[in-house]
Formats: sequence, C-alpha cells, structure tokens
Amino acid sequence: MKDNIPEHIAIIPDGNRRWAKEKQLQPWEGHYEGAKRFEEILNTAFQAGVKNVTFWGSSADNLKKRPWREKKALLEIYEKYFQKLLKSKKIFQEKIKINIVGRWEEQLPGKLVRLLKRGIQETKNHRNFNLNFLLAYNGDDDILMAVKNIARKIKKGGLKITKKTIAEHLLSQPVKEVDLVIRTGIEGDPHNSAGFLMWQTQNSQLYFTETKFPDFGAKELKKAIHDFARRQRRLGR
Repeated sequence: MKDNIPEHIAIIPDGNRRWAKEKQLQPWEGHYEGAKRFEEILNTAFQAGVKNVTFWGSSADNLKKRPWREKKALLEIYEKYFQKLLKSKKIFQEKIKINIVGRWEEQLPGKLVRLLKRGIQETKNHRNFNLNFLLAYNGDDDILMAVKNIARKIKKGGLKITKKTIAEHLLSQPVKEVDLVIRTGIEGDPHNSAGFLMWQTQNSQLYFTETKFPDFGAKELKKAIHDFARRQRRLGR
C-alpha cells in the first residue's frame, strides 16, 4: 500500500433524498445531483493512487419499494452514466475494469442490462484499476448465494471448504478486500447498511461523514483518504 493510501475504497452514497428535502426539491432530484459527483470522485481516487473503487448504486429494496418516479430516476442515471463511461477514453487508456454485482440482471430493464453487460465485456481484460458497481445488491443475499453455491457442489462431492472457497462463490466474488468504507450522510449513530460487503470488509477502516452525497466531492474524498493515511491498521494483531 503506497504511502498508506487505501488500495480499495468502497462508498455508500447516502443522503440524496434528505439533501433534496432540505432544499425543497423532489427526492429524485437528490439522486440526479448525487450522480454528478461520480466522475469527480472517481478521478480523484485514481489520481491519489487508489486501485479499486466500489459504489453501492442501489439495494434490492431500493428498486422494489421506492416510488415509481424515484425508481425511474435511478434507471435514467444508470443508463446515462454507463453510456458516458463506455464513451470515455479514460476507461480504455487507463485499463479500468468494470464489475457489476447484485441482482441487476433480474431487476433492471433489458435495454439497460444489455448496456451493463457491454461494459463488462469491453473491459474484461483490463488490469490496472477496478471499478465496481453494486446494483440491486444486499449483503445477506451475497452470503446466501455463497452457501447455496457451495451446498450444490458439496452434493456432487469433492469440494473442500476454505476461506478461498467461500470468497470464490460469493455474489460479490469480483470485489477485492476493502481497505476503506466511506458512508456519507450519517445522522445520529454511525452504522453499516444491509450487510454491506460483509466478507470483503472484515478488516476495513470505516469513515463516516454527515456530508450528504450530493455535497461529497473531491475535497471531501481527499479528507477521507488523509484520515485513513494517519491511522494505524492492526488487522487483528
């Protein structure tokens, strides 16, 4: 880890709807504003030396239970920014690999699924950086998937269960171990959400901020990275 810079940052971008409410806007306008931070955060992270960035775009419940207009906004955001990603020279020049984790193939419209699959396919051989998106993702679903996959193989015989075996059968299998989890928009007690990447965050440092995601830009990200750099990670020792 170069100069104690986290190799992998995972972001829980919370606070979009509350940000909109404070400004007397509609909830989906908070999502649109939050999405504008994406490119700024990504560029800042990679320039700082971070090799892996994970964004939690939505939980399974976000896409099932939110009002229709809000879900429509999320789908529009996904389509707009993935189209922009695939037109970006940076993705191909810098060899950034796109991974998408969750039940997105089941929950998203066919046109959008095809676009996301194209992003995965066109960057599958990239090795310099990883850009992970969690879409229709829940942590308990992630672990249950591993258990079910392993159980099926045990029935067939010949499978030895190790930490590596579990990691390889997770829904989030492409996502590497996380060094720093950032959760924005925290009010009251800091907490995790829906079992976020339980396997990969066992030894993660946590950074909580009251700044809501639409206000979380390059300056705030640098502050989080600096905070991480001055910490001493014990990793259970």
